[in-house]
Amino acid sequence: MTFKTRHLTFMAISIALNLLLSNLALFLKLPIYLDTIGTLFMTISYGPLLGILTALLTALINAITTDIFALYYAPVAISLALLASFIIPKSTKLKPSQLFLKSLLLSLPGTAIAALITVLLFHGITSSGSSLIAQVLHHLGLNLTTSLIITQALTDYLDRLLSLFFTLKLITLISPQKHKA
Repeated sequence: MTFKTRHLTFMAISIALNLLLSNLALFLKLPIYLDTIGTLFMTISYGPLLGILTALLTALINAITTDIFALYYAPVAISLALLASFIIPKSTKLKPSQLFLKSLLLSLPGTAIAALITVLLFHGITSSGSSLIAQVLHHLGLNLTTSLIITQALTDYLDRLLSLFFTLKLITLISPQKHKA
């Protein structure tokens, strides 16, 4: 694949969007991540390779600048880009029921990967606001792994739902001529 100026420009904007929103979520300790809107945009608009590159560069820059944990979770964003390239139509026209279902499908592999990373590498403690929820569930009597899986499933689904919704709106705004009925 030959990278065109348009690809590199949108990738840079997508990485900046991922960094801005993920840092906002991190600093506000939100229980969602908001770090994949740019990745989804690049994947849906230009394919999985550019989506994966966007995810990797976002994680690397984020790890260097503000959140060292971000690099460890790069496999989550990579799996999201790969899966989105198969299940999200280029037309970006999704009915609300499809949006809910596709968000669920997009969140499941990432939930499993993120929960494993969090349990095995960090013993349940990360910089994310969702760690607070997992710790509360753990202190209420659930074992750590169960607390993390429940928290990860809920927060990942909400994050993917919001991310997919805003990504599809962004694509429609940027290229309205492609999306007229």
